[in-house]
Amino acid sequence: SLILCGPTHIARAVRLRDGRLIVNPGSVGSPGYSYNVPHPHVVQAGTPDARYAIVELTPAGWNVSFRHVPYDHRAMATLARANGDTEFASALATGWIR
Repeated sequence: SLILCGPTHIARAVRLRDGRLIVNPGSVGSPGYSYNVPHPHVVQAGTPDARYAIVELTPAGWNVSFRHVPYDHRAMATLARANGDTEFASALATGWIR
């Protein structure tokens, strides 16, 4: 009745027609990226916060709460920039690819 998956980096819950719930908690340290495999794509969370989910079974079914937690993302962006990865630095700093 519950399917946990990842890492798509985007926090989301989807209830299927048969009642099963799919939950992706998000990402703790990668709020965005671009990649060319299997085809060109960009993923952007729109927030630099770390994200996770709490899933609990209640008498009414599964309940999901998503949490966004601030952390020192600027320090991580500085480290990415120092390592020459300006795209990842942008994602870490803002949650968006620039």
